[in-house]
Amino acid sequence: MDILRRIIEKSCIADYDLETALWGEIGARGREDVRRLLEASLETELSQRLGYRPYQRDPGVHSNYRNGHYQRDLDTQFGPIRGLQVPRPREGGTKYKVLESYARRAPWVNALVREMFIAGVSTRRVGLIMEGLLAASISASTVSRISSRLDAQVRSWHARPLEDRYEYLVLDGVALKVKTAHGAAKRLALCVYGITPGGRREMLDYRFAKSESEAEWVALLEDLRRRGLGGRKVALAVTDGGQGLINALGFVFPRLPLQRCWAHKLRNVSNKLKQSQREACLQQAAGIYRASSRREALGHYRQWEADWEPLAPKAVACLRKDLDSLLAFYSRPKAHWKKIRTTNAIERQFREVRRRTNPMTCFAHEPSGDRILYAIFNHANQRWAQSPLKEFIQKD
Repeated sequence: MDILRRIIEKSCIADYDLETALWGEIGARGREDVRRLLEASLETELSQRLGYRPYQRDPGVHSNYRNGHYQRDLDTQFGPIRGLQVPRPREGGTKYKVLESYARRAPWVNALVREMFIAGVSTRRVGLIMEGLLAASISASTVSRISSRLDAQVRSWHARPLEDRYEYLVLDGVALKVKTAHGAAKRLALCVYGITPGGRREMLDYRFAKSESEAEWVALLEDLRRRGLGGRKVALAVTDGGQGLINALGFVFPRLPLQRCWAHKLRNVSNKLKQSQREACLQQAAGIYRASSRREALGHYRQWEADWEPLAPKAVACLRKDLDSLLAFYSRPKAHWKKIRTTNAIERQFREVRRRTNPMTCFAHEPSGDRILYAIFNHANQRWAQSPLKEFIQKD
């Protein structure tokens, strides 16, 4: 009641924010309550260790004594506690169960930092948010150190069992920079994304590699197979057209039908055209995958081929050689076509990866990159669990 009365009295002053006053008083009161609780707990813990209470006369035979206090700061959910009185023995150090050794933040604060990091908030942004919430200054490097405790969680995620329930797989890689003994080096995160018959999306896993070679992709796909991904229900595997990946899929999952990504293919076609030809040629080629049936798409292709082979034979040959795998999506339900004729589904996640990683320029090492990718992909998986693709759940 005394707190409320003081707040009401202050609120009579012009331009005084009642809500700010209320939370300010509650926060200040909470900090003092936490301070008293912690200091009492520390005294009790030291008494149990020494075997006698403060100022107890004739404590008996003992070999250790109290040696005053020292002060330390602690960030809590109520804001920073400055000058916490920590009792000190003459021998045995000042390690207490109630405080993590050498910690300057309550475990609750560290847990909040990790959860924000997992949710996709950048390390610099986490520091700004914590300063606004708790008046606690946390640097980006400190956030990185706190987040390093995610490593066990990341390892568990990479080893989790998988269900063999995916109708489509989308496979591609995203490039990152990592510091090495020879300077910054390019590393690829090879990624596999799945869609279930019910429209549930999930990033299944990723693996750091030096290239998109067949051997690197085989290592990732074999690991997924060992963990439960048999591929028996997969109707299409969507790829960017890289030969290493195609060879790896043929080795690990030889019966999977392939769908080449139209976006990647048209970029390849564009590279074989003159600048003056690109707009007209690519616009006409887009009519192939926009057709309402495979038969109609073949008609569009034949017309495009007849129009452009005399002008750009290399561009036409580039598309012709992969035509069957470019049209594979027509065998699936029409509602799915837009989602499975390109690798755009996984590319959208790569844009989020770049948004998070571009300000960093370069990762200090692979584990730090691993934590960032885990944070992004795990957060996406949790979000997708609540929102299946509407094209898969709506009936024609």
